[in-house]
Amino acid sequence: MTRQPSPAALLQPPLCNAPAAPRGHGPRERLTLAAAATLMALALAGCASLAPRTELPAPPVAGAFPGDTGGGGTPASAIEWQRFFADERLRALIGLALENNRDLRIAVLNIEQARAAFDVRRADRLPTVGAGLSGSRQPKGDGGINSLYSAGLQVSAYELDLFGRVSSLADAALAQYLATEEARRAVQISLIASVASIHLAIQGDEELLRVTRQTLATRHESHRLTRLRFDNGVSSMLEVRQAETLLESARATLAQFTRQRALDENALVLLVGQPLPRTLPPQTALASDVTRAFGMPDLPAGIPSDVLARRPDVRQAEQLLRAADANIGAARAAFFPRITLTGSLGMASSQLSGLFSSGLAWSFAPQLLQPIFDAGRNRANRQVAEANQRIALAQYERTVQAAFREVADALAGRETFTEQLRAQQAQVRAEQDRFTLAELGFRNGVRSSLELLDAQRSLFTAQQAEVALRAQHAQNLVTLYRVLGGGWTPEQ
Repeated sequence: MTRQPSPAALLQPPLCNAPAAPRGHGPRERLTLAAAATLMALALAGCASLAPRTELPAPPVAGAFPGDTGGGGTPASAIEWQRFFADERLRALIGLALENNRDLRIAVLNIEQARAAFDVRRADRLPTVGAGLSGSRQPKGDGGINSLYSAGLQVSAYELDLFGRVSSLADAALAQYLATEEARRAVQISLIASVASIHLAIQGDEELLRVTRQTLATRHESHRLTRLRFDNGVSSMLEVRQAETLLESARATLAQFTRQRALDENALVLLVGQPLPRTLPPQTALASDVTRAFGMPDLPAGIPSDVLARRPDVRQAEQLLRAADANIGAARAAFFPRITLTGSLGMASSQLSGLFSSGLAWSFAPQLLQPIFDAGRNRANRQVAEANQRIALAQYERTVQAAFREVADALAGRETFTEQLRAQQAQVRAEQDRFTLAELGFRNGVRSSLELLDAQRSLFTAQQAEVALRAQHAQNLVTLYRVLGGGWTPEQ
């Protein structure tokens, strides 16, 4: 939560030490007085701030992740993606994506935009000095012409930041700039995980296509044998139609998986940002042991507060909260007087030809403007800033809760996918033995074709489920790496 200053604190800005002005009434003394006044103004500028101090609330989540065993190991945020992913082709794809992905490029350009906006706000803290040349001719009462030409350095409407309005706007711009930095890191982490997930999905597609082609060949042979038996009066037309149904079903499944393989490759091309080069390492098969696809599969969850503090999206929400607090300071400062300075130092003459041979001339024109009536504009702006701060606080807490859930979901997947995959692989082995026995009995005439076809259907279904589980298990490990902050390290 943020600590709001009391009304008395708002009305009593802190004082700063400023240099004392010299005394004197001569031209040299007046010039010295003007210079001293400018130095005093610069010393006073930015010495007060009405922005509330940003204090992050306690994370609205549990003190530990559910199902976390608390085992030791290297945190995901300290593991470079080159070490985590063992597949050479995947490493090459991630490298290409980091170079060419347009979403990441947009995030980098957003950083440049925010940095430029911060530079603009930071420049407002210092006076803008320019060289000017001006001339004026005005009629006099006696019919003559009054001429004045001047040249020199000029400072126009420099605001003394006595109540921190300018510095608060600069602080808000700085926080927004830092938020874009965190957003870029979040995009990078998400991009790496997305490339890895699509790569694993393509491996799963290839495995499903292999299984489907084997099943199609087996069903084609079963259909041929059933048709032959029907021609010899051994099988019925029902058995022939059943074999034909399973054969066409396998063909439809093959077309479906072929289409899915093409769609996943198109998604990968979009993430990589260019057509896949022919020089990539060869495609590897989806490992039966999922953990072999990763260099460091054991990722400790750790304490939620530490994990969440390492996530770029949480740090981005924190910076946006700081920016909202700084905007409150700027809105509060609008209630107080605004002092601006305009001055010049140079040469002046009534004749243009003698301008640069004339004596030194200067001017110093401070201006104070105190808001009296603005139809509630400043009050409304302050209310808007305070509402935005409360929104940013709620968004920060929501980001923390969403991050906690992502980690908890990935941990739940890690604990259950292993057991589910083990059971599914055992089912595939059992269905394979059942199919072998049914096929042997069918060829020896002791089993009907319906038993064989049912065994084929059950085996194919079990094989598809096993391949899908292997891909999902691997993708869950990628997700766990991402939600724990993997894919970006402070050294990068």
